[in-house]
Amino acid sequence: MKRPGLKDVAEKAGVSIATVSYVINNTPSQSLSPETIKRVNDAIKELGYIPNLAARTLVNNKSNLLGVLIPQTESGKELMFSNPFYGDFMSAAEYTARKSGYHIMISGADSGQTYAEVARTRGLDGVIVVGMNDDEECRQLKTLNIPVVLVDSYCEAAGFHRVSVDDMQGGYMATKYLLEKGLRRIAHVTGHVNDRGVNFLRHKGYEKALGEYGLNPEKSLLFSGEVSFEYGCEMGEHLAGMAGRPDGVFVSADILAVGLCMGLRGRGVKVPKDISVIGFDDSLLSKTCDPPLTTIHQDVAAKGTEAVKLLINENHTLQNKVFPLTLVERGSVR
Repeated sequence: MKRPGLKDVAEKAGVSIATVSYVINNTPSQSLSPETIKRVNDAIKELGYIPNLAARTLVNNKSNLLGVLIPQTESGKELMFSNPFYGDFMSAAEYTARKSGYHIMISGADSGQTYAEVARTRGLDGVIVVGMNDDEECRQLKTLNIPVVLVDSYCEAAGFHRVSVDDMQGGYMATKYLLEKGLRRIAHVTGHVNDRGVNFLRHKGYEKALGEYGLNPEKSLLFSGEVSFEYGCEMGEHLAGMAGRPDGVFVSADILAVGLCMGLRGRGVKVPKDISVIGFDDSLLSKTCDPPLTTIHQDVAAKGTEAVKLLINENHTLQNKVFPLTLVERGSVR
């Protein structure tokens, strides 16, 4: 069946195409009586007319589409949506956008494709970038001439709204908590540690806390890889079999920590009796883990909400929103 168009609606309602367009776009017009508006809306409903958003974008130069771009940590990999962080973030971002008449597009980037190219080809009204640490990528995003919000991103380019937590402070809080409990041989399990970014800063916080207690970080106690449940399990099994295994572990994400606890348990190592574990995020997983996970709480949903608000409020004064962190005590640290 042919998709009904503006002309079909106009004929059905007995008005001009321009009048239909005014009604659809809520354009003020003295010629639009309540009766005319009702006839057009009744015709739209009866015909099942759906506005062509692509055509509207061309006319208004506005797509009402926001992009959330998530860098892929490894080429050829899927985006890491197994990590509850992204679900919590996207749920809040999508809801906030929808309430304001916007839709969300989620994307990574194929090999050789920049995030600026993804945003440009989709005609986005604004872009949220999560976990961006590439200066050149950030410079290219500035050429888009649309609002950009960097979330948990540590590229040095200026001119962006930013939303984050104090990641170094979070790593420090977690490690110091283990030290205050009398633990001294503390491992750090994390995502890939580069020369900047979330994982780098949380590791710096870990090192700072150790230093305050006169302890030197040991390379043999740093384990970095993919932020996934599977890698956490692998590291749990590895730590269980180590000679001189640690008595505590700071894990940079709850998804890793839950996997770690399962890997330890599978090898007969008890949490927290044999090894204490502290995570980061305070996701739903931390509450359902056995034992429930002591962790650093960050308000991930508030990050998603704030990022969207910064895009759609058209605030030209650059904002740098840093959300607070708190420590949540549960049962994984003795």
